[in-house]
Amino acid sequence: MTNTGSPVSAPPVKQGGAAPRHKHVSSREDRRRERRSRWYQRDVRWSPYGFVAPFFLFFGAFSLFPLLYTGWASLHKVSLTAPTDMEWAGLHNFTRLLEDDFFWNALRNTFSIGIISTVPQLLIALGLAHLLNYKLRGATFYRVAMLAPYATSVAAATLVFVVLFGRDYGMINWFLGFVGLDPVNWHEGMTSHFAISAIVIWRWTGYNTLIYLAAMQAVPKDLYESAALDGASRWQQFVHVTIPALRPTILFTVVVSTIGATQLFGEPLLFNPGGGANGGPAHQYQTLGLYLYEQGWVNLHLGRASAIAWMMFLILVLIALVNWLISRGMQKRELGRKTARRRS
Repeated sequence: MTNTGSPVSAPPVKQGGAAPRHKHVSSREDRRRERRSRWYQRDVRWSPYGFVAPFFLFFGAFSLFPLLYTGWASLHKVSLTAPTDMEWAGLHNFTRLLEDDFFWNALRNTFSIGIISTVPQLLIALGLAHLLNYKLRGATFYRVAMLAPYATSVAAATLVFVVLFGRDYGMINWFLGFVGLDPVNWHEGMTSHFAISAIVIWRWTGYNTLIYLAAMQAVPKDLYESAALDGASRWQQFVHVTIPALRPTILFTVVVSTIGATQLFGEPLLFNPGGGANGGPAHQYQTLGLYLYEQGWVNLHLGRASAIAWMMFLILVLIALVNWLISRGMQKRELGRKTARRRS
C-alpha cells in the first residue's frame, strides 16, 4: 500500500534559473536608456541648427547667390539676352557710372524724394503716436486703421494719387483753383518729387506710428508722474521725457526710411503710366531703382545694372555706418550724463 500521508518532495530547483533572465532584461533597458540619452543629447545639440537651416537655405539661394553673381557680373560686359557670355571689363562699369550724368541725376532725385518723404513722414508719425498713447475711445480701431495704407498695394495707391495729382482734372488742382491758386503740373520738375513723396508719406506714416507707439508704451510711467509733480506740462513731458526715451527708436526709423527711400521704385514707375522707367520726359523723377531697371531690363546692359546695384549697396553700407557712429555717440553721451548724475 502507498503511504499517502508522507510528504511529497518538490522537484529540484535549478540554481540560478531566474537571475540570468533578470540581468538580461535590465541590460536591455540600460541599453535603451543609453540610446535615448544619446538621441536626446544629439537632439539638444543639433535641433537649433535644423530650425534655422531653412532661413540660411533661402538666404543663400535668394540673397547671397544673387549678391555674389551681381558682383561678378558688374565686372563684365554682359547682355541680359546672353547672361552666360561674359567679357571681362574690370571696373569699367563703375567708372562709366561716375561719368554718367543720368546716374548723378538719379542719385539727386533719390535723395531729394527721400528727404521730402522721410522728414514729414516721421514727424507726423511721432505726433500721431503721441496722440494714440493717451486713452481714447476706439483706440484699437485707430491703431488698425493706421496699418490700412501700409497694407494697400503700391500699384493701387499710386494710381489713386495719379488721379489726385492730375493736371487737368485732379482733385489737388481743383482745390488750388477753389482757393484762388493756379493749377500745377505735378509731373514736372520738383513738383513731381512732392507728388511722389506724398504717396510714400501716405503709405508709411501709419507703420512708423505703430513703431513709435510701441516704444512710447514701454516708457516707465514713473517718469511722467515725476515730471507732472515738478510742474511740467504735457508738451514739456513730450520734449523732455518721451523724445529722449525714443531716441534709439527714432534713429532706427530714420535709417529704415532712408534705406526704403534709396530703393524707391514702384511709386515713381507707376506715377508715369506708360512712360517706362525714364522717370518722365526729362528724367525729372528717375530714381536709382528706375535707372537700374532701365539699364538692365530696357537697355539689356546687365553689367551696368549690376554695377548700379552694387553702388546702391555701398550707399546703404555708408548709411548703416553713419547710423552706427551716431548711435555710438548717443550711447557715450547718455553714459556720460548718467555718470555725472551719480557723482552729483
